[in-house]
Amino acid sequence: MKKYFASWLLILGLLTTGAISFTHAQSFTSQGFIAQTDEQVEPSRETEDSPQSVLEPAHEDTHGHAPGWLVIPFVVLLLMIATGPLFYEHFWHHNYPKIAVSLAIIVVLYYLFVLHNVHNPVHALAEYIQFIALLASLFIASGGILIQVDKKSTPIANVLLLLIGALISNLIGTTGASMLLIRPFIRLNKNNIQPYHIIFFIFMVSNVGGSLTPIGDPPLFLGFLKGVPFFWTLEHNWPAWILALTILSVIFYFVDRKFGKNGAQEALEEENHFTNKISLTGTKNFFWLLLIIISVFLDPNVLEWVPAIHYDGQKFSFIRETIMFSVAYFSFRFADKKALQGNEFNFEPIREVAFIFIGIFGTMMPALELVGTFAQSEEGAAMITYNSLYWGTGLLSGFLDNAPTYLNFLAAAMASQGADINIIQHVKDFALDNYVESSFELMAISIASVFFGAMTYIGNGPNFMVKSIAEQSGIKMPSFFGYILRFSIPILLPILLITWLVFFAFAG
Repeated sequence: MKKYFASWLLILGLLTTGAISFTHAQSFTSQGFIAQTDEQVEPSRETEDSPQSVLEPAHEDTHGHAPGWLVIPFVVLLLMIATGPLFYEHFWHHNYPKIAVSLAIIVVLYYLFVLHNVHNPVHALAEYIQFIALLASLFIASGGILIQVDKKSTPIANVLLLLIGALISNLIGTTGASMLLIRPFIRLNKNNIQPYHIIFFIFMVSNVGGSLTPIGDPPLFLGFLKGVPFFWTLEHNWPAWILALTILSVIFYFVDRKFGKNGAQEALEEENHFTNKISLTGTKNFFWLLLIIISVFLDPNVLEWVPAIHYDGQKFSFIRETIMFSVAYFSFRFADKKALQGNEFNFEPIREVAFIFIGIFGTMMPALELVGTFAQSEEGAAMITYNSLYWGTGLLSGFLDNAPTYLNFLAAAMASQGADINIIQHVKDFALDNYVESSFELMAISIASVFFGAMTYIGNGPNFMVKSIAEQSGIKMPSFFGYILRFSIPILLPILLITWLVFFAFAG
């Protein structure tokens, strides 16, 4: 396993070195990778009263834009993720790291040497490092906590655990809650664990649950960093949160009652003696989880005193990621061995996520750029409605990473009203409804980006990790298309439609 992580770190290092070296080569241009003061990095803008200054893409004169055909590597990667485990499992299992990295390198090199655009690859790299630092640290720290539930598996017990997970996801993130509870959930249902158990876990804990705080899901955290008040999500998202979780809980209860047990398994469980106790091993790892959550807020764009790397008029954090990677190492190094053994802990799930998402982050740049350019154009801005924001953000969040999709649609919604997402006060005013119905538009974007993240395995980071852990436990999970056709469309999509009808379809 060490060789896999060594190769991953080598690839990450090469990409980082390549991006920085290429940037240094252009240090005499306006894109120099230099340390600057806050006054130096503030990008020049036209007056705030000029809509055109908002609608024009940033750095238009210095950054080349991707042609439409450059989305092909991204489409190829998605298709291989969907078909690989189904039609050529052996080849895919042994070669997906090479495929994902190779496709990402093709796109990155095109940006660097054909488009002479360093801005987008550097941003994608920074976002990937932030993404994998958080997921890896939460995965490893929670892997050292063994939760044992000595309780009979019933539909009510399962629903309660899923609802507790949904609530906890707002405190330690959907990734933290997923990694902490997926193994206990599997053990609770060990006599009859089925794919639908895992799918509903992904729906409720890994996605919908984390709608109430910026800690809950990455898109909401990015909104907080941009200027959305911390408690805004709780104030505005709770009705949709309750509605979606209530419907999901009722559906799961009846599905679990019908398919959860057969007579032989019920008889076997009746013979066992249940103490109804919950035991914890490796509780010291809760300290590491707390340290991760605290470090999340060490962002130089929010706290001026936090050191940062200044590049192209923006500040990138590195203290936060350094802490998270350190926690990942120390939490594993000093973890309770019994807890690791009880969880059957290994690095395969995070390895799979690391390679798959380095491919996704690398190849989705042209897709995001095309969407963002149109959405922030005058034509695109004219199409901004609650409906287009909800369905546009949602559908793309299911197939692109939901965090950058959230930012693209927020930028478009703000641009349509003459506001700039890069000005914190503008974002705060937008969230507080100081523009026309702007807080309602932000609500549509926020709920869609989180809820629709459950539509596919790649919509949100924890989805793939939960799938991988389930498969390691011997559960035969549906394929990429099987997940969508058997569960997302018949179960989740109607709930998303109901949410739209209740909150957005007839608004305004």
